[in-house]
Amino acid sequence: MNKSDLEDEEKEKILRGKRIKNIRENELHMTKTQLAEKIGVSSQFLGLVEEGRGNLVYRSIKKLRDLSNHSADYILYGLDDNVINKTKKLLEKYTDEEISNAISILNDIAIFIKK
Repeated sequence: MNKSDLEDEEKEKILRGKRIKNIRENELHMTKTQLAEKIGVSSQFLGLVEEGRGNLVYRSIKKLRDLSNHSADYILYGLDDNVINKTKKLLEKYTDEEISNAISILNDIAIFIKK
């Protein structure tokens, strides 16, 4: 890993920590101790994560995801999970076969556009 990659990784860790802190304070309205207990880490470690000096393991991310109703993509990378939620809601109206057919049509359109 080169220096630029390491710097990017450190920046992402800091942003991830800020997202987690924001979720804890502004959405879940929990103290560090409360959230730490719920996701299976110490409050000291959660503090390090929120400061961008530590990373949660899969199990803890999954628990935070379940508590917050945010996607893991949002928690880890800041990707907008509203799109995922809106899409799920829209697709509830359709059968698996209808969704599969629509995906097939989209693939055909993508191939046509690339030509």
